[in-house]
Amino acid sequence: MTWSCDGVPKNNPEQYSSIPHSTYENDGQICLMCGLPKEAVVSPGKSPPPPIPVKQILMAVVGVVVIGGGGFGLYKAFSGKTPDSSQTTGEVTSTTSTTAALSGEFLSSKAVSAPLISQGEKILLAGGKADAEKQAGAAAFVGKNWDDAIAKYEAAAKTDANDPETKIYLNNATAQKTGNPLTIAVVVPISASADAAKEVLRGAALYQDQYNKSPTVPGRLLEIVIVNDEVGKTVSIAQDLVNSPNVLGVLGHGIDSSSQDAIKTYETAGLAAISPISSSVSIDAANKATLKLTKLLEKTDEMLKVYLQKVGETVANYANKNHSPAAIAIFYNSDSLYSKQLKELLVAEVPKASGKIVKEVDLKAGATFDAKSAVADVSQAGANVIFMAMGKDQVEQAIAIAQANKETVPPLALMGGSELYNPNTLVKGEDAIKDLVLAVPWRWEKDDPFSKQASEIWQGRVSWRTATAFDATQALTAAVSSNPTREGTVKFLTTGTQISGTAKEFDLLKEIPLVKAVEGKDGPPGSKYQFDAVK
Repeated sequence: MTWSCDGVPKNNPEQYSSIPHSTYENDGQICLMCGLPKEAVVSPGKSPPPPIPVKQILMAVVGVVVIGGGGFGLYKAFSGKTPDSSQTTGEVTSTTSTTAALSGEFLSSKAVSAPLISQGEKILLAGGKADAEKQAGAAAFVGKNWDDAIAKYEAAAKTDANDPETKIYLNNATAQKTGNPLTIAVVVPISASADAAKEVLRGAALYQDQYNKSPTVPGRLLEIVIVNDEVGKTVSIAQDLVNSPNVLGVLGHGIDSSSQDAIKTYETAGLAAISPISSSVSIDAANKATLKLTKLLEKTDEMLKVYLQKVGETVANYANKNHSPAAIAIFYNSDSLYSKQLKELLVAEVPKASGKIVKEVDLKAGATFDAKSAVADVSQAGANVIFMAMGKDQVEQAIAIAQANKETVPPLALMGGSELYNPNTLVKGEDAIKDLVLAVPWRWEKDDPFSKQASEIWQGRVSWRTATAFDATQALTAAVSSNPTREGTVKFLTTGTQISGTAKEFDLLKEIPLVKAVEGKDGPPGSKYQFDAVK
């Protein structure tokens, strides 16, 4: 039975944060618009249970690279601050150029990187079991036969319920049929890592579906343009999105130089883009957090660095507690900003936890690497823990390290960062990755309502990329719907979006979630291992 929520707790309001929003119908135990538990809204009682621990995640703190894209935790919300009158009434200057529809054209029709961009008129994630239905849906989409496109994409969704591209295009066809959709773009690395791209798109698709059931802008549904961030095309893609006036905001990109150039392109054009390098967070004395969109040259609180510092603290404390005294060897890649920063912060944080760094091994491009001798060297140096601060394209090397470590007597404890949270790690690593501990922005837990609902929809466990993409899509949609223009979206985000809640909700400021590779039946096909929460 569904239940309605407007973001205002009716029972014991002193125990819950009030985050008003338009009425939303929920099927599960929490409101996916604001995070309030059902008991706070519809079940009066003298002693209601405490708020459901949904692992609240600060979107600004979780500025982690999603294999070349960006994912941010927001979890409960982005409201807290009431839009000013211009945001509410839609009064903003120069709206014509940013809201004009491309009459009869798809966004890719004039794009330089047209093959990498789709609203539903082409399939970017081909090769699945619903390919025939998807291609039929795309053909109907091209002909603007919306009813047929909806029917074909619905059929595809039934054939392959785990495919996020299908569900996004299904919602897009419905949005196009309704007319005048709110359009955002999600940039993901399909060519480089289709699995990671799907994980991100599942989060975006989930929120799109939630929003379109109860849109805050009457008569305007959310449309998501999927963009394949192919290597060497990032800046061209950014210019294509800038040249598409229907696109009101962008989600994605990483921290590499191409992503920085893309963000500069968006900044110059006045197009809001939520990325690890385009946002900052500030925390006041009352533990209230405010997210702001910042210019590259002005940011003073880089989200990735803040998050990685907490990773360093958590890893150092865990290693010293479980392998005291911790003697850590770090494998990293100096060519990767993510990897390099994580290594530097570990070097700074480990001694604070009474541990020590015994060796640093740089796996930069072109470096000679023999996993067996490298592991032997760090073992002889006295290491009892290997931390793999590996880059996005070094999963194979990480697996080689794990396999070499398995033959070491005694084997060293294995730890790593979120980039190793990957199906290939579990499948190809086999028994060598048993007990591997990773620091991640969010972790699946069987009693977590979001984990349950998302897993039911996607017919399997979802990753931190899905959870953080859901949050980021929610944040960007809030900004876009507050004033459906590029100027209004930028204004909403640059003014700052307060995230309200208790100190417990912002636990990423204290400790990063950890997961461990253990035997189980819920891992990816081909592996007997899965990542479970470390309590």
